[in-house]
Amino acid sequence: MSSSNNTFILGINSAYHECAAAIFKNGELLAFVEEERFNRIKHAKSAKVDNPDLLPWNAISFCLQTAKVDLGDIDYFAYSFSPEDRLTYNVDLIDEKELIENSWGTQKGEKLFYRTIRTIPNKISKKAGGDIGEKFIFVPHHIAHAASSFYPAEFKKAALLVVDGIAEFASAWTGKIEGNRIEKIDEIFYPNSLGFVWEKFSEYLGFSEYDAAKVMGLSAYGESYKFREHFDKIIKLSKDGRFTVNNRYLQFRTGKFDNLEKLFKEKKRSPEKHIFAIHENIAATLQEKTEETLINLAKNLYHKTKIDNLCYSGGLALNCVANPKILEKSGFKNIYIQPAANDAGTALGAGYYVWHNILKGKRCNSINHAYWGPKFSNKEIEETLKKNNLVYKKVRNIERAVANLLSKGYIIGWFQGRMEVGPRALGNRSILADPRSPVIRDDLNRKVKFREIFRPLCPSVLHEEAAEWFQIAETHLSPMDYMLMAIKIKAGKEKIVPAIVHVDNTCRIQTVIKNTNPKFYKLIEEFKAITGIPIILNTSFNIKEPIVCSPQDAVNTFKKSKIDSLAIGNYLVDHPQA
Repeated sequence: MSSSNNTFILGINSAYHECAAAIFKNGELLAFVEEERFNRIKHAKSAKVDNPDLLPWNAISFCLQTAKVDLGDIDYFAYSFSPEDRLTYNVDLIDEKELIENSWGTQKGEKLFYRTIRTIPNKISKKAGGDIGEKFIFVPHHIAHAASSFYPAEFKKAALLVVDGIAEFASAWTGKIEGNRIEKIDEIFYPNSLGFVWEKFSEYLGFSEYDAAKVMGLSAYGESYKFREHFDKIIKLSKDGRFTVNNRYLQFRTGKFDNLEKLFKEKKRSPEKHIFAIHENIAATLQEKTEETLINLAKNLYHKTKIDNLCYSGGLALNCVANPKILEKSGFKNIYIQPAANDAGTALGAGYYVWHNILKGKRCNSINHAYWGPKFSNKEIEETLKKNNLVYKKVRNIERAVANLLSKGYIIGWFQGRMEVGPRALGNRSILADPRSPVIRDDLNRKVKFREIFRPLCPSVLHEEAAEWFQIAETHLSPMDYMLMAIKIKAGKEKIVPAIVHVDNTCRIQTVIKNTNPKFYKLIEEFKAITGIPIILNTSFNIKEPIVCSPQDAVNTFKKSKIDSLAIGNYLVDHPQA
């Protein structure tokens, strides 16, 4: 234990990607942040057999600074992976000649991954100035996911659902929890992986393997009936909730696409090539089949547990189009998804698991916001603005000033408070605009974000007024706080706020609660006072990079964009090209 009689736990994820760290003091979360925000590399790193020991040192340093401790003061290091399980099951699955040499699934590749990940305790020991081996705990990946989705929630008991690419060997996991006892119900193993299906089709459709969000956005433009027979050959469902994936078509771990090309009679799209109807239709059927599979999983989980609460995690939990349908059709009455439901969240879950399940610590307050990253003082912000020779002014009421600019059609970079965790900007590192504009979505995608025109933009809405604008049965579902629910807009309202409505009349909404983000809430209130609309268009403050973290990141992105003004702390900054 620490000399202060406090127990500090450091949760770490670096096995594959979305490297992150989280720190706890006596079970209470103090900081939780992703490495990509510091090293400015999306997902922090690629998932390779030779790099699981690339630890998120920047994220770890921030966590230590926040907790005011050194690495040597940490009582337990909770790492979200079990190397032995990975090594045992991942070789001899198919002929090695089909695989990428010395990579995933090969004898050499898997042994290299195992040896490398086992060096992590020694690497931390060198930095800590002493042996931390007895303090280091490997937490199974899906257990970490499950813990990350339950302990931040308000539920006393819940069914647990994890769906991702792969953990050690499983790709989906179901269980339940009451008190602190996590009980596994079932596992589905590689190659039966929905996450890998999405990675493969993201590449096949001309994006990167990490671009599931793009494919989800594209799916709204297609006709899902076109390729149902094709996807029925790829993914098969059973009555007990399980599913299988036919890897003969997907060719995971090979880098090949020839069998998909034969099945769909369409070559893999090059990123620079035009997107045609066939690509939209494939995306649409993929989304439909995914929803069918997830609903089948969740419905059977509800039947087995008879618990009203579902805690859901893993990369598939970021599919905001599927999430409301899971809740609607599975039997569950409540659903909780924490904002970093992808692998970053396992750093959070590993720490929680050690506190609750190993140390038998008392449960702390639930987590009701996503703002666990760095914040910067007005002094630090002004020093950055001066250093960059920017023209700025200090504004007493920054919320009112920005609301006024938004109402006049300005696009604003908004940088305030502690940085949010997870892939969605939630009002502290955002680009904001007027949702009433019929042209601003195209302007943002083409001229500001420099990305595909089909990408949807999200509305941030005052929590109390969400039900008046969107088709939600309840006034509050926690995933809506994190843009993890695509909700239909009410009839007629789409004409008032066309910029935040996707082609299928859904909106990836964020409900903004006054006591979790008072500054952003006040901004939307001020905008409503001017326009009568309690909604602001909100997209992430980045351009083909991770969401900005520091004032210098914000300035760098601001300079190379066509954002009109930057509202950073209490300062309003003119664009240098204005």
